[in-house]
Amino acid sequence: MSQNKNALIRYKTIDKCLQNKYRQWTLEDLIECCSEALFEYEGRDNPISKRTIQMDIQLMRSEKLGYNAPIVVYDKKYYKYEDDDFSITDIPLTETDMNVLTETVAMLKQFKDFSLFNDVSDILQRLEDKIYSEKSHTKPVIYLDKNDNLKGLHYLDEIYQAIIKKVVLVITYKSFKSRDESKFHFHPFILKEFNNRWFLIGKTKGSQPITNLALDRILSIDYDFNLPYIEENFDAELYYKNVVGVTVNTGLHPTKIELWIDAENTPYVLTKPLHNTQRLIKQNEDGSIIIHLFIIPNYEMERLLLGFGGGIEIIRPENLRNRMKKILQKAITRYEL
Repeated sequence: MSQNKNALIRYKTIDKCLQNKYRQWTLEDLIECCSEALFEYEGRDNPISKRTIQMDIQLMRSEKLGYNAPIVVYDKKYYKYEDDDFSITDIPLTETDMNVLTETVAMLKQFKDFSLFNDVSDILQRLEDKIYSEKSHTKPVIYLDKNDNLKGLHYLDEIYQAIIKKVVLVITYKSFKSRDESKFHFHPFILKEFNNRWFLIGKTKGSQPITNLALDRILSIDYDFNLPYIEENFDAELYYKNVVGVTVNTGLHPTKIELWIDAENTPYVLTKPLHNTQRLIKQNEDGSIIIHLFIIPNYEMERLLLGFGGGIEIIRPENLRNRMKKILQKAITRYEL
């Protein structure tokens, strides 16, 4: 157990003792109670020195911990709270505490599409009332990148509930590439957000590969309570370990992609890696760099790299280099008309 955790247990134990005003507390009594509390948490004896408890009391009295505990000594032997109603668990919030809580409430309220957050709305409201009763109203300074006008957001909670309750969905869907809509059963595993869009990850059948559905392409959702839900131990972190975005091309394996980044974009790529597999291979004298990624190529990765325009060059593999070259050449022709 960390020393900080030990200290916190001692502070709480001393506080609990001193709240009991019907007993006289000596330093030895406090040492014994703290020792018992630590033994209960750690399962082994943890000797506490007299000096340690004296320092704890001194810190609890000070402003350093924010307690300002009114601990006094009487008859040169016994410790007590001068204020019988005092407890370190009832100390008022500081200005810093208020600012942190204000921002936390503002951030949580941006997730209004989930009933998970609706369940704590009453708590948030009470917390807001408490905060604003103690400080003037201030505007939030943290905003999440969230598009409330994106289609399909109203399905978020329905799908979320279906996932946690393991219910098979009946989805009517129309992809960008399809002329007609289709209707099928879907076993939902997780919801995933990427680039300000939401996707549902799951399977149509147990024998079929994992697939993703864009929420903005879903036309309707129903339920099939008679069809058994596929119990699959889906590991999202492992599944998406080597991709950018949500598309995992079945049958493909991670490949080493070598990229040249110009000097202008180098700071951005170094401070915000394109993927967690990014490795710096070479730093050139002109400020440009060469990096390696170990990922499975997909549509999202191509969009990411194309976003750098002329600031990036794919060195290898050759097939990806040629594909990106054709896309860029086609783009150039749009400006030569």
